[in-house]
Amino acid sequence: MAPDALKAACLDLNGAEETFPFGPEASVFKVGGKIFALSALDAVPLKVSLKCDPEVAVRLRQEYPAITGGWHLNKRHWNTVTIDGSVPDRLLREMIEDSYDLIVAQLPRRQQLVLDWPGVAAHAGSGDAG
Repeated sequence: MAPDALKAACLDLNGAEETFPFGPEASVFKVGGKIFALSALDAVPLKVSLKCDPEVAVRLRQEYPAITGGWHLNKRHWNTVTIDGSVPDRLLREMIEDSYDLIVAQLPRRQQLVLDWPGVAAHAGSGDAG
C-alpha cells in the first residue's frame, strides 16, 4: 500500500480527519477527537500504528513479522505495521477499520449516530445516553 492509499483508507471513514499535533511529518488520523491511526507518510519504510483488540494484536504479531507492538504507544492496545508488502492490503484495510471501530465504540451514542456508524445498534444497550 502506497502512502496516498494509506491516507485515503483512513480518511474514507465517516468523520475521520487528518491532524498534525506532533509536527508536519506525522499524520494523526482521528475520529471524534480521538486517535485511531498514526503514520509518517513520507517515511521509508512506511509504517502505520493502529489500535487493536489485545488478543487480536498478539495473534497478528505472531503471524506477521511486519506487525509489532505499537511504537511509543501502549503495546497491549496498539500495533505498528511496517508496510513492506508482507501484510496483505486487504488485512491492512481491515486493521484500519477495526482501529476506527474501537475508537467510535467509545464515543457517546449521539456521536456514533452522527457518524452513521453501523455498530451503534450493537452498542445501544451500553448505557450511554449520549
